[in-house]
Amino acid sequence: MKAVGTLMAAFGRQYEVRSDDGEVFLCVPRGKKSLFACGDRVQYVPTGPGQGVIEKLIERSSLLYRSDAWRQKLIAANATQVVLVVATEPSFSDEFLSRCLCAAESQHLKTLIVLNKTDIVASLDAARAQLAPFVALGYPVLELSALSDVELLRTRLVGETSLLVGQSGMGKSTLTNALIPEARAETREISEVLDTGKHTTTFARLYPLPEGGGIIDSPGMQTFGLVHLSGEELEDSFREFRPYRGECRFRDCRHDAEPGCALREAADSGRIDPRRLRQFLQFRNECEQGRRMAQGW
Repeated sequence: MKAVGTLMAAFGRQYEVRSDDGEVFLCVPRGKKSLFACGDRVQYVPTGPGQGVIEKLIERSSLLYRSDAWRQKLIAANATQVVLVVATEPSFSDEFLSRCLCAAESQHLKTLIVLNKTDIVASLDAARAQLAPFVALGYPVLELSALSDVELLRTRLVGETSLLVGQSGMGKSTLTNALIPEARAETREISEVLDTGKHTTTFARLYPLPEGGGIIDSPGMQTFGLVHLSGEELEDSFREFRPYRGECRFRDCRHDAEPGCALREAADSGRIDPRRLRQFLQFRNECEQGRRMAQGW
């Protein structure tokens, strides 16, 4: 008998599926392809106690993934909000943050930036300064320490399916433990020598929230490729560029060296952050090069 459930976690070609009645099944896909992501709604057939076969993917409302020239890495499906976790220590990359925001914007998802470890006061001002350009763009930033109080964050998660994304060591698993103590997500100390976190989560997992909604804790990552975005999609994912759409002298302006470029003029006058324009040009070049490599050029 066919049933419907939610994919709670993925382990290679095996998937943990929770039925709408709360039963948990370890399922494998029908056929060789396994293009499923944590958060997917699927139709499956139980084949034994706690086991089943996934028959069909139910249409997604959103899909977050990263890509390079050779492969795509699915992260989460059907999320309604992306929570980008950064911290005072270890240092975080504003370029990585821009990449994640591009992915979220391309899927029209809500976003929230969480500045964790605010108890490390010595690094707080520097972290705030690094986030200032994103605050200026209207991205909400919530400051907290996962070790002391996460209730303000909890109120922003109720009723949402929130994907926690961040570089390794930012405290995503600690946040998950604080929000859902029974999750017992594994945490480790930060490697002070490398100034980066050790990978603690090896697969994405969806944890239901008692108040409604859920959080998807994803593996820590250091890169976020955007090769799957077209040039137009990438440009549109920079929200501050949108008022200047169609304002360049040339319709096919690449915002690089052409005269009469509205984006370059806005950057030169301080109306948009020049670093963000440089990031856009960098991301676009990476995407174009990645597509050429994928096609064997």
